[in-house]
Amino acid sequence: MNPTLRGFMIIAAVAAVIVVLQLEATLVAISLLLQIAFVLAIAFFIYLVWRERRSEISEWSTRARTVFYGAALLIVADIGAFWYDRPSGPDALAFFLVLGFCGLAMYRIWRDQHTYV
Repeated sequence: MNPTLRGFMIIAAVAAVIVVLQLEATLVAISLLLQIAFVLAIAFFIYLVWRERRSEISEWSTRARTVFYGAALLIVADIGAFWYDRPSGPDALAFFLVLGFCGLAMYRIWRDQHTYV
């Protein structure tokens, strides 16, 4: 049997079991738990990276630290608002623009602090 066909048959069987046993609510709950676990995993990774570099960041100027941490907090707030509201259209565009500008600000500060002239 073709492996692709076998894979589609397995997916169809799982979908049929979900529909027959009316497990849609369970799927929504599992999906929500997986979203929360994903966000926590990302937060833990970012925390580990920050912990590794916090002594270096503490040597930066006050302005650089404020911009860097402010951009990081704005990214966290932006992702939280996206996760809560699920915007579309212009609001989704604003979400991505805020992420981009905050990432750019963090990158520029990091680059400025690592330029040795």
